[in-house]
Amino acid sequence: MKLIVIGGVAAGMSAASKARRIMPEMEISVFEKTGYVSYGSCGLPYFIAGLIKEPEDLLAYPIDFFRKKRNIDVKIHHLVEKIEHKKKHIQVKDLSNNKTTIYTYDKLVIATGAHAGVPRGLNEKKEGVFMLRTVEDGILLRSFIKKNHLRKVVIVGAGNIGIEMVDVFHLLNMEITVVEKLPQVLPNLDGDMATLVEEHLKNYGVHIIKSTGVKTFTGEKIVTGVILEDETELKTDLVLIATGAFPSVSLAKDAGIEVGGFGGIKVNGKMETSLNDIYAAGDCIEVKHIITNKGTYLPLGTTANKTGRIAGENAAGGNAVFTGIAGTNILKTIDMEIAKTGLNTKEAEMEGYNSDSVLIKSLNRAHYYPGHKFIWLKIIFDKKTGKLLGAQIVGEGASQRIDIFTAAIYGKFTVKDLSRLDISYAPPFAPVWDPVLIAANNAIKKIINK
Repeated sequence: MKLIVIGGVAAGMSAASKARRIMPEMEISVFEKTGYVSYGSCGLPYFIAGLIKEPEDLLAYPIDFFRKKRNIDVKIHHLVEKIEHKKKHIQVKDLSNNKTTIYTYDKLVIATGAHAGVPRGLNEKKEGVFMLRTVEDGILLRSFIKKNHLRKVVIVGAGNIGIEMVDVFHLLNMEITVVEKLPQVLPNLDGDMATLVEEHLKNYGVHIIKSTGVKTFTGEKIVTGVILEDETELKTDLVLIATGAFPSVSLAKDAGIEVGGFGGIKVNGKMETSLNDIYAAGDCIEVKHIITNKGTYLPLGTTANKTGRIAGENAAGGNAVFTGIAGTNILKTIDMEIAKTGLNTKEAEMEGYNSDSVLIKSLNRAHYYPGHKFIWLKIIFDKKTGKLLGAQIVGEGASQRIDIFTAAIYGKFTVKDLSRLDISYAPPFAPVWDPVLIAANNAIKKIINK
């Protein structure tokens, strides 16, 4: 039995490793177009900031571990150009010598990941303009920062990556401007929560420009500035494009594999695609949201590892099923934690819920304990049934509380159920009435059918 995995980052190596454990005798090959496998791309900002010293530190395991310990044939700098489903083979180009080879398979896992989105008109290559998806991207950006005396940076896009990179450039003592085409930062949050983040960043001198995009760059070979859609010119030494990630599905589409409404490969709970014996996993797929029961696209390392594991198990004859995601994500920027799970208010309304919300400002520790700070917590719920639909938290302590809400969503809790939880308490960690319980009790007051 031959298994081929296309893509060697989180999902791909998880798939190959799980398949090896299930079927020790299986012949497994992984093809990765870059020079690195099994790395945590979520750690790239901290590598650029210098908190992580070497790119190899981002690797879960070195290539030789997979080759020697797990008997997986990992080929780096190999680009898969074509999938021939009926012939059960793939066409691969070795980027080191441009030689093309055909490889046959019995089972195939597609883990081609995602690519950075580039706004229209910003495709022109200039020195000093960067994106951040791969280890190579991180190495190039860090090298550029080290070699040049940089004072100003423009970040194009205020999603998770853009706001995380604010933290990095703040540590590097740069003057930061964020340009966001939408009317708020962090569009996955409700506006009132996004405003808290924006005000926090402004207090640290970050310039934020909303409701406009970047039209073009200035400078000949090296970028010297950006021109906005309203013709405003911003001088800069560095540009980071962080306008989102999009599923890399051209290979799959060319093979006739069905894609979903968000552009990702359509899979069932077993990670099976529309073609027999072909599975897909990671940032290239759409996954089921456990609240809406519909496909969605949210490229996160946690989901990539889980779906990769399931694809590998089933490719090796297993019967594992992925239950879905709640959309849980978290980030940090200049000492502020920001977390979300479930649906935001707009998403809840679009799904037809008669939703309501409560937003509370509380303390993250006992009021008398040194170092206590404010924390803002918002929950969204169905006004008729009390069903918990989502939560958003801004402030220190968000990381320890967001997972309470995630577990509650998986457990189909109402806000009344949430209010009865026995949450841990000690003054260094929380007030006696935790913000989670305060928010839940406030929500109960708004339920129609108490």
